[in-house]
Amino acid sequence: MTTNKKIYFASDQHFGAPTAKLSKIREQKFVSWLEAIKTDAEVIFLLGDLFDFWFEYKKVVPKGFIRVLGKLAELRDSGIQIYFFVGNHDLWMQDYFETELNIPTFHKPQEFTFNNKLFLIGHGDGLGPGDKGYKRMKKVFTNPFSKWLYKWLHPDIGVTLAQYLSVKNKLISGEEDVKFLGEENEWLVHYCKRKLIKKKFDYFVFGHRHLPMEIQLTKKSKYINTGDWISHFTYAVFNGEEMVLKSY
Repeated sequence: MTTNKKIYFASDQHFGAPTAKLSKIREQKFVSWLEAIKTDAEVIFLLGDLFDFWFEYKKVVPKGFIRVLGKLAELRDSGIQIYFFVGNHDLWMQDYFETELNIPTFHKPQEFTFNNKLFLIGHGDGLGPGDKGYKRMKKVFTNPFSKWLYKWLHPDIGVTLAQYLSVKNKLISGEEDVKFLGEENEWLVHYCKRKLIKKKFDYFVFGHRHLPMEIQLTKKSKYINTGDWISHFTYAVFNGEEMVLKSY
């Protein structure tokens, strides 16, 4: 890492929900945060569910989000590295961020090393034990045939239908994932501990749970959940030596 530079992590903005009007207020706040951190950000990780729904037709992308997309393009063009992890709400993300914004897009957790600290980073959906209903649904949604069928819906129909289901369906909206279950019942904690059996990680960083969390797994390993930009407006930052959670 460059001296005096930092690495930022944020997730679960869910722009577009519950309405375009209410979403715009949160979008403006997030853009304000991006503007505030650009002076010392070396890398920015967006850990999924930036949008409450996203589907890329061959020649069409969902309407809206121009402020956040423009700001991300500005930061990327200025030399700040940005990585995007697909969440359960934008799991139909394909190559738009890569081709238009030069932002690498990942569909699974990835390992990164910064200042000799090993990170495992991802969105967090479908990992660990339990969550079987969502796991079954994800297999259907990510099936190439399912995506092929869905793309034949006119965007006005497809996007409207998906936005309705995203808000109403608890499996998709994650309404049941907003309370701390206790360390022994947090499935991402179980996932991290299983990973530590085979390999040492200094930090596990995930989103999806909508709860800002810092859990010490071992003396030298910590699990951090970045919370959300719906009610908590939290993010994580690594200064080269340690990770901390902050709110904006």
